[in-house]
Amino acid sequence: MKMTTKILIWMVAGLALGSVINVFASDVAFVQDYFVNGLFHVLGAIFISLLKMLVVPLVTFSLICGVCGIGDIKKLGRVGLKSFLLFMFTTASAITLAVFVAMIVAPGKDFDLATTEQIAFEAPEAPPLTQVFIDLIPSNPVAAYADGNMLQIIFFTILFAVCILMIGERGRPIIDSAERLNEVMMRVVTVVMSIAPYGVFALMAKTFSLQGLGLILPMISYFGVVVLVLLLHLTGTLMLLLKFAGRVSPLMFLKKMRGVQIFAFSTSSSNATIPVTLRAVEKRLGVDNSTASFVVPFGATINMDGTAVMQGVATVFIANVYGIELGLPGYLTVIGMAVLASIGTAGVPGVGLIMLAMVFNQVGLPVEGIALIMGVDRLLDMMRTAVNVTGDATVTTIVARSEDSISMGTFNDPDAGAIEDVHLPSKEMRV
Repeated sequence: MKMTTKILIWMVAGLALGSVINVFASDVAFVQDYFVNGLFHVLGAIFISLLKMLVVPLVTFSLICGVCGIGDIKKLGRVGLKSFLLFMFTTASAITLAVFVAMIVAPGKDFDLATTEQIAFEAPEAPPLTQVFIDLIPSNPVAAYADGNMLQIIFFTILFAVCILMIGERGRPIIDSAERLNEVMMRVVTVVMSIAPYGVFALMAKTFSLQGLGLILPMISYFGVVVLVLLLHLTGTLMLLLKFAGRVSPLMFLKKMRGVQIFAFSTSSSNATIPVTLRAVEKRLGVDNSTASFVVPFGATINMDGTAVMQGVATVFIANVYGIELGLPGYLTVIGMAVLASIGTAGVPGVGLIMLAMVFNQVGLPVEGIALIMGVDRLLDMMRTAVNVTGDATVTTIVARSEDSISMGTFNDPDAGAIEDVHLPSKEMRV
């Protein structure tokens, strides 16, 4: 059985078990203490920590190899500019599609505020744009690495790698060491992924034990429209881009990205999924490390496709709930603000709520309305993250195709880069 199939089976099992616990054992202390907040919580937290453990060293070594592999600063700038413009385009497309579909379906038209429990919500403040630019430069690189600040890590590592190139042949031992360390980190990713089915099971079981599917019912119109637009964006916008701009098979792409999407769905974190995305893009899709090592971490930080979809639908939903007419100028403002906010809040914790609060303030919607959608946001966050990582890989593939830095033989081989079983070397091999 392939690893992706194993993960999918365990994910469905966790979802089913969690939903059953939520319905029949939500008040049973033994089940909650020893399974939901005990076994499931511990296994899930360990699995997430293992994934996060890989992010910083993998991105660092991979990015050094990538920049030194490109060897041309102009090409590096070209790859960066193409990636940035494509990420902004997909974000703008996502929120435009979300607003358009939400205006047609009109979720929240008949929503009764009196039947819902009002939750106090205090909108987090977004940092000023000037501070975001200042924060791109790490005043202490060690602190940036310790905190896992991806934008600062990317900036410092690129600068470091460029300077390795500048010293010429004397930098070759550093490059060779980085390549060996990157190979080791890829092997660590494979080892961690070998226990993925059980980690995914624990995460899904805990999430659905606490959340349950019953939360969706009062918000079914909002939830349904967000899911619909996420699917339309993933299978429509992104796959059309891949077909016509990337000139590759969307079906083969989706088949090879299925495992990454399951990881992203279960972890709800683009950053935690970076090691898995990076491995799939390089080993499964055939993108050169020189392109993948830059675009994937960059996309995990600034690509907001899934969040943009949520913002577009949430704006229309809250406007309908409170009976506020935004009109065409208001919706155009929402689209523009979402794209700008995705740049201005990149790398900031709680980015989704900050961006939504900024959009609401700009168009005059009550920020406290965000409290209405927070109940189902955890479940939607899982789907948003799956769309985000698919967008990261889509843009990486398109950029690699334009730079001729992708192996089409690897891309078209359905078994290329499949996760193999992990075995310790035998005693004879070690000797």
